[in-house]
Amino acid sequence: MALEEKREKRPPVTPMMIEEEAALRNGSRGLPPGPWAEAAGPRPRTTERHIAVHKRLVLGFAVSILALLAVTMIAVLLSVRFEECGAAADGSPRAGGNGSVSGAARQPPGAGQPPGRPEEEARGGEAAEEEEEEEEEWQRRRELPPWARPRLPRHLRPLHYNLMLSAFMENFTFSGEVNVQLEVRNASRYIVLHAHRMHIEAVRVAEDKLAGGVRVARTFFYPQTQVFVVVLNRSLEVQRSYNLKIIYNALIENELLGFFRSSYVLHGERR
Repeated sequence: MALEEKREKRPPVTPMMIEEEAALRNGSRGLPPGPWAEAAGPRPRTTERHIAVHKRLVLGFAVSILALLAVTMIAVLLSVRFEECGAAADGSPRAGGNGSVSGAARQPPGAGQPPGRPEEEARGGEAAEEEEEEEEEWQRRRELPPWARPRLPRHLRPLHYNLMLSAFMENFTFSGEVNVQLEVRNASRYIVLHAHRMHIEAVRVAEDKLAGGVRVARTFFYPQTQVFVVVLNRSLEVQRSYNLKIIYNALIENELLGFFRSSYVLHGERR
C-alpha cells in the first residue's frame, strides 16, 4: 500500500522532460533545441588528418619562400654580371671606318698589363736593374727612397697647376695634359707625384718654361704608394723655378676612383 502511494506521487513524464534529458546527455548544457543549442554544442576535435594537412601547408609555404630567395639571389648575380660585361664592352676601344683605331679611341700602350705596373717591365730589365741599384744605395744610407715614403717629399713645392682634359664618351677614355710650376727647396734629381691607373705618354722638365730643358733619364710607377717618379740626369737647383709637363691618358673608371662615370634613367632612357 505504501509502495503504491509513492508511485502515485511521481510526476508524470512529459516530452519536454525527455528533450531536456537528451540535451544534457549531448552536452548542450540543458538548452532547449534551436540555433542557440546548436551553437553551444560540442565541436568535433581536430583529427590527425587535419594536422597532416596543416603540416603540408606550412611546409609548402616554407619551400616557396626559399625558392623566392634563391630566384632573387640568382637575378641579382645575373644583373651584376650583366653590368660588368656592359662596362667592359663600353670601355673597349672602337675601330674607325678603315679598320684602324682612331687617335681618341686608341688603347694606351701597356693597357694589356695590370694597371699600376712599372713601365720598366715593358721596356726590359735594364731599367729595373737601375731601380734596384738606387734602392740599394738608399738602403746603404739607411733611408727610404722618396717614392717609398707614405708622404710626398718636400724638396719641391708646387706653385701653380694648369690642367687640360679631353673626354671621349664613345669609349669612356680621356687624355690629359698638366703643367706644374715647381719651386725647388732642396736639390734633388727625383720628382715624385701621385698617379694611379694612367698611361704616361711624355714627360718634359724645363727651367723657367724656356726651350732649354732638363733631360729626363727615366720614369716609372711605384704601385705600393701609388706614385709616379721622374728621374732626371742632374739635380734641380735650389731656389729655382721649373715647369713640369706631363701628357697622359686613361680610362674613365666605372667606380668611385679618379675620373669616373655615372648614369641615370630618365623616361626609360639611360643617360
